[in-house]
Amino acid sequence: MEKKKLEILAPAGSFESLKAAVHAGADAVYMGGSRFGARAYAQNPEGDRLLEAIDYAHLYGVKLYLTVNTLLKDKELEGELYDYLKPCVEHGLDAVIVQDTGVMKCIQRWFPELDIHASTQMTLCGVGGVELLKEEGAHRAVLARELSLDEIHEIYEKTGMELECFVHGALCYCYSGQCLFSSLLGGRSGNRGRCAQPCRLAYTAADHGKNISGKEQDLLSPKDLCALDLIPQIAEAGVYSLKIEGRMKRPEYTAGVVRIYRKYVDQYLKHGRKGYKVAEADRKELLLLFNRDGFSTGYYEKHNGRDLMALYQAPASDSEKKAYEKKIAELHQMYVEQEKRIPVHGYFYGGADQPLQLTLTEDETGACVVVTGGCPQAAQNRPTDQEQVEKQLKKLGGTSFVWESLDVQIEDGLFIPVQELNNLRREGITELQKELLRIALEEKADRQGAGKGTDVTAKRGKKSHGFRELHISVETEKQLAEVLRWWDETGTQTEGIRPSLGAVYLDAESLEEDLERLVGQVHSAELKAYVVLPAIFRKITRARYEKKLSYWQNLRADGYVIRNLEEYEYVRDKEWAGDLILDHNVYTFNQESREYWRQKGVMKQTSPLELNGRELANLSDENSIQIVYGRYPMMTTAGCVRKTLNLCRHEPGVTELRDRKNVSFPVKNYCRDCYNVIYNSQPLYLFDRFSEVEALGAGVCRIMFTTETVQETRLVLNQWLTGEKRQSEFTRGHFARGVE
Repeated sequence: MEKKKLEILAPAGSFESLKAAVHAGADAVYMGGSRFGARAYAQNPEGDRLLEAIDYAHLYGVKLYLTVNTLLKDKELEGELYDYLKPCVEHGLDAVIVQDTGVMKCIQRWFPELDIHASTQMTLCGVGGVELLKEEGAHRAVLARELSLDEIHEIYEKTGMELECFVHGALCYCYSGQCLFSSLLGGRSGNRGRCAQPCRLAYTAADHGKNISGKEQDLLSPKDLCALDLIPQIAEAGVYSLKIEGRMKRPEYTAGVVRIYRKYVDQYLKHGRKGYKVAEADRKELLLLFNRDGFSTGYYEKHNGRDLMALYQAPASDSEKKAYEKKIAELHQMYVEQEKRIPVHGYFYGGADQPLQLTLTEDETGACVVVTGGCPQAAQNRPTDQEQVEKQLKKLGGTSFVWESLDVQIEDGLFIPVQELNNLRREGITELQKELLRIALEEKADRQGAGKGTDVTAKRGKKSHGFRELHISVETEKQLAEVLRWWDETGTQTEGIRPSLGAVYLDAESLEEDLERLVGQVHSAELKAYVVLPAIFRKITRARYEKKLSYWQNLRADGYVIRNLEEYEYVRDKEWAGDLILDHNVYTFNQESREYWRQKGVMKQTSPLELNGRELANLSDENSIQIVYGRYPMMTTAGCVRKTLNLCRHEPGVTELRDRKNVSFPVKNYCRDCYNVIYNSQPLYLFDRFSEVEALGAGVCRIMFTTETVQETRLVLNQWLTGEKRQSEFTRGHFARGVE
């Protein structure tokens, strides 16, 4: 079949939702099985039921993409993933959606013919990240939801990659893949498919202790996305797959949303942008099915703002509830109860002394099957006529087929038993179904080809017998001054007690204008200076770096701390000198992902923040960096708390976010690229468990300063020397408990 110009990709959190999506007109569905999907609490099918789902989709010409878009631990990657995927691949699975580079490389090695879709959990924000994944053999990129139409178009123009973007449903407040809020508060990791949605809770905002948000509001809860009016612009930006969010929603929701998007995608494909017009009744129907304080068009046309947020969700009125129940009942009857039928043509021939013959054809795929039965007998009494044959052959109830046409030719004077006709009909339908599934498998093989595999196997690095050195990261010049002062005063005192300070990390986003001078100060202290690149590297960031390219190339930094795929590709493309270090948010949850980055020339890798001590011990080696102090970045967001409250001053600063228990989370606004980082209320503190942390086998430990004052910085540094137990509030992070 010819590839459609646009794909409507629907969520399927259950087999019933899959059927509803198919019946309502989806071109493809994405579904999680019992493991490894980013919606662990959906009613995901498993085993034979998952294989049945693949067959069901393929029977109607619909593709099925399996979500494997979580971070996998070694035991899962080495012992479970292959066995989980193998029957699905053999059954014709169309693609897998992945977040983990280790998972990606394993799947390519095991199943080189299977398409890889890079998940939005990879935080794909620019040309560089997409280009890197294209080089690695990914077939499609699912872009970050925060990108504008202009950014999307540039990515398509410069990479030619097949792109997928969200067009309807819930929006995360955080850049996908960059959220630790749920895991830190309750051990339920969004990176492992178990997000508890803390962004939907109520918060207040404060500035230097003063409430600036009034009563509690849903300050982190975006409105649901509805991009129905933007379908022409999104398509013309280069997007191929239009993704609907909602694997936790009921089948009727899926059907209702899909059928409306089907209507307007078809309208656009037929009439173009000039003939595209959305009826108000359809907007209202989408609102009725689900909304959070209305809809927004998301980030396609604006970077952030108050009107993107669901600050007040009014309860539904009685009339709205009744209208909703009526609509759900209608959708249930149309798309859940009823089976979608595939039109087929039939030709039956019955002749004397010849086997009965039934031919079935299906137009869209060109499928054709012929089945034969016994020979008819000469009629002793009443012969079988055309009407009787048609009556038996037309009994297709309970199947996925309906007669488009049926031509019956039978010679006079013959008798055909009813059971013979029933058997012929059943065999014909069974064979046609097999043929449709065979064609789907064959087309997939032609489409995908082969040869993407790699022979790379993960190699475990050497363990370090104790930390070789300490690294300290700072985000302010005052923090740096205090670190250098402390090192000058106490450097010799650390010998034999604590690993010696070897490097300082300077935050580029906060210190860009002063980096030349600050790098010089670090070098004067006979320490290495690494520059920490921005948490998010979008088009605006790259343009700023391009304008000052000579500044960066002449910086004399010893290397760079990479925090996303775009930065890696940019630094590689510009041939910047120096070592490369991965920060904790470029995830290396398993040996395969670590090996991937080793082969990419990365010198050291910061250990993930969501693994416990036992898991870290299995993963760590002499090139691992273990964070022993610092506030976890809970969220990195395109949204800005101050902008939401109409208090934006275009000045960097720190706002407090307070939850219902009056726990305060610092929020730093980075105005240069307009994003927020929400930090944990308490810092990680492992100084008093130093021997346990050292036994993990990492070569470097790191102290991470973020919001600390000069006094707090000095206190932490002194505590590092003594190893005393911290008196103020702190957390052990995931060192003891890990995540599910």
